[in-house]
Amino acid sequence: MGVVAVLMALSAGSVTACTTTTGGTASPSPAGSVSSGPSSADPEVPKVSAPLDASKYVADPCGLVPEDVLTPLRLPVPGEKRPAGNDPRTKAGPSCVWRIRGEGTGVSMTLGTSNRDRGAGGLAGLYAGYRQGTFIRFLERAPDVEGYPAIYYDLADERSMGSCGLGVGIADDLVVDVYAQGYNGEDDSCGTAARIAAAMIKTLKGA
Repeated sequence: MGVVAVLMALSAGSVTACTTTTGGTASPSPAGSVSSGPSSADPEVPKVSAPLDASKYVADPCGLVPEDVLTPLRLPVPGEKRPAGNDPRTKAGPSCVWRIRGEGTGVSMTLGTSNRDRGAGGLAGLYAGYRQGTFIRFLERAPDVEGYPAIYYDLADERSMGSCGLGVGIADDLVVDVYAQGYNGEDDSCGTAARIAAAMIKTLKGA
């Protein structure tokens, strides 16, 4: 089972990881509980020196990635917008899903604003989930994305099988998670995730 790298429900010390993908459709799964919340003072957690404001896109996360980025990746325009809510698929925050129909290939992107609002967002939240070890069992620093710290993480390292979860810290308390599944190996899946993440950051920078 592939798990999209994002912590979803972080209230009352609980953590939920998102998502499994069936036929290219992202759908979250519960991920157990964390014994302690993330610590912003953890020296292992990379810090964000120039935080970005994503509030404009909470109502429209699909607007973070322009058509000229999606089209070469054969991703549909528009994507499927999912607002934040109370079910397991939406607890982390608003998301956008792009599915290549009939191929089992897709990309999801989640703004972790709900995790932030619960006090357990940012890369620190992912590191805390990894240390707890129930559902985040793989975590590795990734190359920075447009100058912003990033990590690969998942239930297991499935990059060689074409699934790549990429978490990008756009503030110390806010992560944007991009998950690509159904691709051809690590370069294809992680490369796609990185391109989506880079486009998102450029949009937030106003480039």
